[in-house]
Amino acid sequence: MPPEAEPARDFIEVLVARYEKRIDELEKRVASLTAQVQKLTPRNSSLPPSSEHPHAKPQPPLRPGNKRKQGGQKGHKRHLRALVPSEQCRSVMACYPAGCRRCGGRLRPDATEPKRHQVWDLPPIQPAIDEYQLFRGHCPGCGITTRAELPPGVPGGQCGPRLAAFTGLLMGHFRQSKRRASAFLGDLLNIPCSPAWTVKIQNLVSGAVAAPYEELRSKLTQQKQLYVDESPTKESKQKAWLWVAVAPAFAVFGVFGNRSRESLVSLVGDYSGIILNCDRAKMYLDGKRLQWCWAHLKRDIQNLIDSPNGQVKHLGRDLMREHVRLFKLWNRYKAGKIKWRAFQADAAPIRDSVNGLVLRGSYSGNKQLVGFCDGLLPRKEHLWTSLEVEGVEPTNNTAERALRPAVIYRKLSFGTQSASGSRYLERMLSVSETCRLQNRSAYEYLVEAMQAHFARRTAPSLLTAKSANAYAAA
Repeated sequence: MPPEAEPARDFIEVLVARYEKRIDELEKRVASLTAQVQKLTPRNSSLPPSSEHPHAKPQPPLRPGNKRKQGGQKGHKRHLRALVPSEQCRSVMACYPAGCRRCGGRLRPDATEPKRHQVWDLPPIQPAIDEYQLFRGHCPGCGITTRAELPPGVPGGQCGPRLAAFTGLLMGHFRQSKRRASAFLGDLLNIPCSPAWTVKIQNLVSGAVAAPYEELRSKLTQQKQLYVDESPTKESKQKAWLWVAVAPAFAVFGVFGNRSRESLVSLVGDYSGIILNCDRAKMYLDGKRLQWCWAHLKRDIQNLIDSPNGQVKHLGRDLMREHVRLFKLWNRYKAGKIKWRAFQADAAPIRDSVNGLVLRGSYSGNKQLVGFCDGLLPRKEHLWTSLEVEGVEPTNNTAERALRPAVIYRKLSFGTQSASGSRYLERMLSVSETCRLQNRSAYEYLVEAMQAHFARRTAPSLLTAKSANAYAAA
């Protein structure tokens, strides 16, 4: 090699070493970022969907040749707002053409019906303020004065029943913060309000519905079946758990300091004779009749399918195939296409197949499969209560749906700041979900509850005759 080539070779070696080092750094960074993304996307794990990052889901790929734009498609059925009767309108204005649209000539009126065009708007919002003038009277006999009392049912404070009900819903049902709620009342309703006043109204509403809430809790032990779930929250910066128990016609929420069996007993009471739809958490395991959630199980099965181990992947695919068969059959039964007895008969081979697959995994010698299957095998009957008792769902989606607004509330507000705030939250969520299940207006119910509270009466029950029959027959 010529002497003049030596510097060039040294330069190339230094450059290659530099780039190799840079490549190693970038590969480590890619691995680190990939791990972070996987933590933010727990779709294939046993974690609940509420823990998933809201922006982690990838966009579904477009089908080949699918170039449709967003929005309504050409030729789709048009949906228009129905016109209300003219008598219900604030004003009716008759409009006539000024002249012919072609030549401008004078027109003769036609006898045809006019085209009706209605504009919806909000009226100027002014609060309804009632003043009560309490006069005094002087007694000539003893010399003292006496002031008049407020009429029965009139609040001692400045908040009326409808305002209290609306503010309570605004914070509990519509998940607005104290500051946002006070801004809404001031800016839109022209009612001067501070965040501190919304806290007073919150406590007022919470006290008004305390008795109906306790009545709901007392009825939980009379149920034959309940959907139960829980989610982490905070109370005054301390970790807590928000529980829910859903019956056919009502739901009860409760905030407790832990995720133990004691919290479940505090909410539900003695559940030894109740079928619980739940996940496979350990605090439920002493229940005599359980229906484990197949939606939770599906995520665990998908986790097996995603394993790089071929044996684990194979068993996961076999279990997923039976899962699909079971829910196709369940959906046919729910749609009324097959009877209950036919569903039981057709689902029996699926049960035998799943139990056999779990047994195979338990004796496979594979650490991942053994851990998964050994958790199912000793209590495999909890997977099949929905095949034995008509009306029992194979999932716990009813409780998941009831808990979802509370999960959103927690993500927006970071929990509650005091024990009284927790009592308000559990009572308002119970009122909101119960009214939804009964197809009632939560606002109108709260108005009645506040009117009763100001009149020093017990608030009306949340258990209507219809719901009472529902839980008695459940």
